[in-house]
This record gives sequence, structure tokens and C-alpha cells, in this order.
Amino acid sequence: MTSYLHGYFPEEQERLVEQAGILGSLIYPRIDFEGCKHVLEIGSGVGAQTKVLISLFPDLKITCVDAESKQLEKAKANLLEEADRLTFVHQDAQKLDLDEKFDGAFLCWVLEHIPDPKSVLGSLKNQLLPGSVVWITEVFNSTFYFQPELPGLRNYYDNYNAYQRSLGGDPDVGAKLGGLLKENGFRDIELYPGGFHLSKHEPELLQKFTTYWIELMKSGAAAMLASEWILPEEVSAMEKDLIRIAADENAVFYYRFVQASATI
Repeated sequence: MTSYLHGYFPEEQERLVEQAGILGSLIYPRIDFEGCKHVLEIGSGVGAQTKVLISLFPDLKITCVDAESKQLEKAKANLLEEADRLTFVHQDAQKLDLDEKFDGAFLCWVLEHIPDPKSVLGSLKNQLLPGSVVWITEVFNSTFYFQPELPGLRNYYDNYNAYQRSLGGDPDVGAKLGGLLKENGFRDIELYPGGFHLSKHEPELLQKFTTYWIELMKSGAAAMLASEWILPEEVSAMEKDLIRIAADENAVFYYRFVQASATI
């Protein structure tokens, strides 16, 4: 597993919960686990997405796998009321060794952090029953477009993605989901675009998502500063530019992620 760009400190754990709420309306309209009894969630983290899944599919049981014990402990605390429907497992997703097989799988913002996502999908496939459905949501960071073109945001965003690559991650892995699933023998592969295209025609949403973007970008700042990848003034410049975009009458704020569904 690669080093985690965002870190495991308490503020980041809370940000993940807030992120699930902000992005939920973009992620979940297509995801369908109807008829599934037991889903395997890879990279479940603090349980932010788990909580959404539990609420959407009230008969579903979920086994949550994460490589970081701190995240699992936080997830248990966040999901106390749903504990009877959940199992938490501390394992590397590239080397899954679980006692049972599942009829569904869910991954969200996970493969971007793993140097060899193909190995995760291969390991995952071995844990699934025939006919199981898999849903994956992943980043495609090269799609980010904004106006006005501001150097502070552009510089920071480029550094953010370059730093993730230096850790072994892939900020464009969403674009590769179809091929990765095919290479691992998955069937019925479908790809869907997701994301947002905002301007002053929706000022409240523009404000909401630029504010979210500030927090997302800052979540990588501690690691980049500690490694001397960026300077403190570059963080400030990024934040100021995003505030400017939210106030600009000609603003454009655009991003696409990719969702994939498949069966085995």
C-alpha cells in the first residue's frame, strides 16, 4: 500500500465524514445493491461511505476492510448504532484472506492510493460469489477545470497530484477502471461519468463546492509541507484563489470522476 496522502489525524477523519455528505448526491444515484445480502467494502476508512450504504440498503450487511487500524477504530465509533450489521477487518486489500465470500463489493476513493490497483481487484474477485456486483467510484483529476485561471490554485493542484504520484498513487485511476476490470476477468463492465459543472448560475452550489475543494486540497498540505514539497505561502495562495472563484461573476468550476459497475 502507498503512504496515504491525506493522513490519519482527527481533522482528516472528520473531513471524510463531511465529504461523504457533500458528495453523496453525486455518488449514489446509480449504485444498486438491491438483492445483495453481504457486501465487501474495500478501504472503508472511518465508515463515512459505509453509513450511507447502510441507510440506502436497510437489509444489507457489510464487511469493512481497511489497512489502517486507526481508521477502523474510528469507523467502529462512528457506526455504533449499526454495529449488528457490520464486521470490521484489518487487512491489506491486495492480500485478502476472509473466511466467507460476498455477493457484492464497494470501493470509493480507494484505488487512487494504491500502486497496483490491479492486484486489489484480483484479490477482491477471489472473495466474491458468482454473479456478484461490484461498484467502484474513482478520481480523474486531470479533468479539473476552472475559470478565472489563477496561478496559486494551478500551482498547488499540480503539486498535489505530483505528490500523490510520488507516493505511488494515481490521481487519474478513474479513467483506467474499464481496462483494470477487464484485465481481472470481470464481466458486464459499465462506465459512468460523475461530477459537477458549476458557475454563477448556481451560486450556492458554487460556494459549497469551492469551500469543499479548499478542505480537500488542504488535507494534503501537512504531508506536502513536511516533505518540503510546497511552502506555506503556496497553501495560502491556493485558498485565496478558490475564494476568488466563488465570488467571480464569470466563474467556471468543473470536475469529473468515474464510476464503474461490473459482475463476475
